[in-house]
Amino acid sequence: MTHSKVDLAIKGTIAALLVALGFVIVWSIEEHIAGVGDTAPNFTITTTAGETMTPRNFGGKVLVLNFWASWCAPCVEEAPSLNEFAKTFKDSGVVVLGVSVDRNEQAFQNFVKRFDVAYPTARDPRQDLSYRYGTYKIPESYIIDRNGKVVRKYAGLPERDGQAISWMNPELVGFVRSLL
Repeated sequence: MTHSKVDLAIKGTIAALLVALGFVIVWSIEEHIAGVGDTAPNFTITTTAGETMTPRNFGGKVLVLNFWASWCAPCVEEAPSLNEFAKTFKDSGVVVLGVSVDRNEQAFQNFVKRFDVAYPTARDPRQDLSYRYGTYKIPESYIIDRNGKVVRKYAGLPERDGQAISWMNPELVGFVRSLL
């Protein structure tokens, strides 16, 4: 009788471990997509200027995290207004960080030079950082408030007009100012 209780306990433990393993597997393969209201995922990335960027670098500032690629037509279209936006807010407590998913470093460099990008940029050719945010449409941008919460997200082309975001749109500029 004692032998069957031990067997039963072992079988119960194995069953519980298998259920726990199943939950771990499902959780690990589930897509993690940062959305409005979520705490922005932590990251470390090195810019082209050699500066290591982490969320701590932005403490007390609003972060605009923009994922882009040189071959992406909407990224090319939004680049001038994002550059103007970065210049406008440079001394106002807003940091723009551009993260390219380009695999080709020369294409990345050509884009940065062509648009005379005025904000820190980095390459994420293996898409490690973009994966942490669940980015799959580019351009994709996150406005992250001073507390590290995602307060707006723009993925791909806005559905209403099919054009890239104008970062100097008065509504968007007003929204960002309200976060300061």
